[in-house]
Amino acid sequence: MTTVTMANDSSHDGFVTVYSRKSPTKECFTGDDNLQIQIFKIIVIGDSNVGKTCLTYRFCGGRFLKNPEATIGVDFRERTVDLDGECIKLQIWDTAGQERFRKSMVEHYYRNVHAVIFVYDVTKLSTLENMPEWIEECARQCVSPAVPQILVGNKCDLQDRREVPTSLAQRMADVYNFPLFETSAKDPAEKQHVDAIFLTLAYRLKNNKPLRLKQPSEGTTVHLTEEQEQLENQCIC
Repeated sequence: MTTVTMANDSSHDGFVTVYSRKSPTKECFTGDDNLQIQIFKIIVIGDSNVGKTCLTYRFCGGRFLKNPEATIGVDFRERTVDLDGECIKLQIWDTAGQERFRKSMVEHYYRNVHAVIFVYDVTKLSTLENMPEWIEECARQCVSPAVPQILVGNKCDLQDRREVPTSLAQRMADVYNFPLFETSAKDPAEKQHVDAIFLTLAYRLKNNKPLRLKQPSEGTTVHLTEEQEQLENQCIC
């Protein structure tokens, strides 16, 4: 059982932010040839300029990437972490948001995917409104509903420019039964929260079990409970 603290953050429009209490981000030393590592492929999807590349840089490199160029096709990063004594390698596929860069790569980056992160920009309503198209694309590529999928609102440091209320994003997340996170890849104070997004998926994948958050009262501690689930690797198209 993994314990996390959840506290209301007024700077995030009341969104409940998750912080780990047990430092699960310990890195693995992979020099041992006999070391067994579980490898999971996570794809990051959404419109152009929502901050997908910056989110993956924050998690994999621990820093904010200033003035990133538009991703052409697929950009690939990885990070290996120690979770409860097991080495887990997360391969993060940062996908292009522009259709002209994606057409030839779509089948390739959806192949053998273990988890999906859908990203929108809280300062641009259209990026959330376009989300059903991205979700439908996943379905067309035979990404099973059993594959963990989450919704992430980025750029929460720009509160004065916010166009997407948390309540609106939560309604969409509820429709698709996705967990919702809001964060900022740019704000160094949010690094732990960005880590929590990816590590929530890592725990879910490692144990092949769903993680269910029990909503607490403000400032209380809750537990991530594990429930066995049989994952399907194929879908009927």
